[in-house]
Amino acid sequence: MNDAKPASKEPRGIQSIEVGGQLLLALAHHGRPMALKDLAREAGMTPAKAHPYLVSFIKLGLVEQDGGSGPYGLGPLALQLGLISLQQYDPVRLATPVIEELALRLGHTVAIAVWGTRGPTIVRVAEGPTPVHVSMRHGTVMSLAGTASGRLFAAYRAGEAAALGEPLPDAATTAAVAGAGLAISRDGVVPGVSAAAAPVFEASGRLVLALTAIGPSASFDTAADGLPARALREAAGLLSRRLGH
Repeated sequence: MNDAKPASKEPRGIQSIEVGGQLLLALAHHGRPMALKDLAREAGMTPAKAHPYLVSFIKLGLVEQDGGSGPYGLGPLALQLGLISLQQYDPVRLATPVIEELALRLGHTVAIAVWGTRGPTIVRVAEGPTPVHVSMRHGTVMSLAGTASGRLFAAYRAGEAAALGEPLPDAATTAAVAGAGLAISRDGVVPGVSAAAAPVFEASGRLVLALTAIGPSASFDTAADGLPARALREAAGLLSRRLGH
């Protein structure tokens, strides 16, 4: 008697849609109109195979062609779908599972900070698996000058930061943060505690939240190419792209 269970199968899709979708993915990836031969090559097909798909996509409004014979770009329906998708995205909701993964990967506490009425404010916290934690409570307002999160917001939302009337980072620190796309705090507000923060941007280019890792200075790598910095930048970049940046 064979008790083996049948192998689970993925839901069946329509292959032609998946094949044609590679053309849309190529256009979205490059972010600019493309000639037929270049677009077909990026999608892994011949121009002759790509052309009928593009004709159908044009009829639907997913693709448009410049002048009827020029390069192909994303059409009005694709843009409308993108805008609707962005409206459905909640940045904090998207980032919450990301900080859980980062906390496990880094072994440090990772938090989400957003801009509140009093400045950068912690709204989500994920603790790492190590026995030593640096506590950050929900609702904690971070110093603009002394914390990684604060320095990040001071660099990317300078007008709002200045309006608070709180001490700001010096010009050199702000320029370094903006240039690196990363803020570092070594033994800042709390001696023996260090942190790194990376920016997440929305479609308009505005900073919407910071991903911040924090831990004991003795075990926290604050190097610009260290694991926390690399992991935070990577995660922040992926979230920014999901938000249309």
